[in-house]
Amino acid sequence: MSSLSESSTLPQLTKYEIVEELGHGGMATVYKARDVRLGREVAVKIIHKHLRENREMAARFEAEARTVAKLRHPNIVEVYDVSSEDEPDKYIVVQLSRGMTLRRLLGRVGEIPAEIAALIGIELGQALAHAHAAGVIHRDLKPENVLIETDEEVKVQLTDFGIAKILDAQGVTSTGQVLGSPAHMAPEQIDGGDVDARADVFGLGVLLYECMVGHLPFEGKNPAQVLRRVLDGSYAPAERERPSVGERWGRMLARALAKEATDRFASAEELTHAMRAELESLGFTDSATELRAFFADPDAYRGVHRERIVAALTRRGEQARRARDLHGAAADFNRALAYAPRDPMLIRLIGRLRRGRATRRALGVVLAGSAAVGLVAFGVKLALPRGSKPVTSAATLEVRPALPVVPSAEPRPASSAFVTPSAVAAPRTTSDRSPRHAEPVSQREVTFNIFPKGASVSIDDGPPEQLFMKTKRLSVGPHMFRATVPNSKCCDPLERAEEIKADDGSGTAQRVSLSLSFRDAEISAPGAPAGAQLRCPLVRVAGPASERFSVKMTEPQEDVSCDLEAPGVSTRQSSITLKAGELIFVPWSAP
Repeated sequence: MSSLSESSTLPQLTKYEIVEELGHGGMATVYKARDVRLGREVAVKIIHKHLRENREMAARFEAEARTVAKLRHPNIVEVYDVSSEDEPDKYIVVQLSRGMTLRRLLGRVGEIPAEIAALIGIELGQALAHAHAAGVIHRDLKPENVLIETDEEVKVQLTDFGIAKILDAQGVTSTGQVLGSPAHMAPEQIDGGDVDARADVFGLGVLLYECMVGHLPFEGKNPAQVLRRVLDGSYAPAERERPSVGERWGRMLARALAKEATDRFASAEELTHAMRAELESLGFTDSATELRAFFADPDAYRGVHRERIVAALTRRGEQARRARDLHGAAADFNRALAYAPRDPMLIRLIGRLRRGRATRRALGVVLAGSAAVGLVAFGVKLALPRGSKPVTSAATLEVRPALPVVPSAEPRPASSAFVTPSAVAAPRTTSDRSPRHAEPVSQREVTFNIFPKGASVSIDDGPPEQLFMKTKRLSVGPHMFRATVPNSKCCDPLERAEEIKADDGSGTAQRVSLSLSFRDAEISAPGAPAGAQLRCPLVRVAGPASERFSVKMTEPQEDVSCDLEAPGVSTRQSSITLKAGELIFVPWSAP
């Protein structure tokens, strides 16, 4: 489509010149636009016609939108303007962000280290606390509504505040449309009950769970099934789905995801305080530095993080052991073992804990009244010299939690102390008095999360395969994964060794995330007249048209609009598609 015919189909607003469509969703279409009065670039979100024609929604739109426009916070995308009553289109004008969505980030890198996810969560929690103080509830907190800029300092911003409430009119909801994303909505929001700040606490809990674990807590084959699971509070605890999350983060998520609002954190500020306290106890105190390091090179950061977190957990676990906080020590050693199952220092510390006088004393008390206490399985598969047999035992133990006990979203399994990813000791019942040992598992199902999805993967020098969102059975143990994009210059080849771990008894597939790095695209306009200037604002290109400009890519390709300006000649506008790893020429079109 030519730029002339394309511009004729774009909406016409009095105060804003619509340049191009940036995207659309179930409620609105987003356009890049220019404020004709101030000369700045903005994003305009125009509500879909079938929604704005609802009289009740139209009547309340301006008042609600102006309430949202009063929010001013560094973690909230600023609202500049809203449409007036006499305008046929209903729209909101916000600052134009150059960042990527959190959804795109998760698609590229898979799950995020728990501490990085928590740092992002704190930024969002601060935004929510500010909005809640002004009486604004977000209602649709999800990765698509989180924008992350990574130019110099990492900036995390929340957008689309109050959109669901603005559209939540009787005439709209009577159509049966679910306003919001089912997997991210609090139970009371689905039921049509009173919604307050704790609904956003639930939404933030869902977002953090997905970041830390790699998938949503509430999943199903269709929206109705997802809604039912949210209402039932049916999901797998985070630390069981991904042991490296650990019990402490898992318990925090469980409290945020509690089915009853009264069982959740009372506010986003309270959840933020809890996350900050856990981060500080692990030595993650410089948010800006940590986020900058992660976004600069996620793979390199994971390696450094693994070493740091094992050391921090080992240190804190040993402190808990000395303080006779057995539950706290178990939680920390468990998580450390998920990262380093054969670490000799960890094995020695666990041996001390199992031999400790406090443990023997607790065991003696519990065995006298086991019917009234919880079950803790002390099942450790140690890295012993060849020929030795690992010692595995299971015993009931009454422990005092290091953190307040939070009602779980579903009946929680018995806490497993010191469980490595490759060995889980099965709990005993009163009718089963013989020791139980985990059966060795030779294979496990593996699900692949690959970005870009067109990449082919070779496993252990095998033939290339298309494995995006597919499942394979692989033998337990280390494997070498090599990923490339055939017939494309887009990406650098990726080679990564990863260990496939034995099933922990949950029956879930292990996820392997392979994200290739995109090469820069190049853009130039050699056919333009001498002295012409090339400007492509969306990708920050500006300069002589004859030069080559590098553009950092986060996708295989991206559509952008460019202007060519030459002395004494009218400006030429073109829409082009940038491709990672390729040089793209902007044509000098005829007037």
